[in-house]
Amino acid sequence: QVQLVESGGGLVQAGGSLTLSCAASGSIHGINAMGWYRQAPGKQRELVGSITSDGSTNYASSVKGRCTISRDNAKNTVYLQMNSLKPEDTAVYYCNAFIWRPALVTVWGQGTQVTVSS
Repeated sequence: QVQLVESGGGLVQAGGSLTLSCAASGSIHGINAMGWYRQAPGKQRELVGSITSDGSTNYASSVKGRCTISRDNAKNTVYLQMNSLKPEDTAVYYCNAFIWRPALVTVWGQGTQVTVSS
């Protein structure tokens, strides 16, 4: 089985920063892309950002300029650096990956809570 383990969530004041990490482990032939989603209570899960194996990135307009996604292919790990956090960034953040096992599958992490206080 392939697992994604997130870490780095917590409580931060508005204007502060957090770095989230997501490490993939298990039977992996390759990872095409990894990304971060978030879901606030009563809201739909939405894409925050993603990164492909060659380093191409994509960000939601709401976080563009405040977030940076990076990836360590050797460690099968993706990072989300969030700066200038706002209360509206409060949500459960989920890691997602498209992984060759060798079949292409989508795997989700358990989520990590990010709370931004005003």
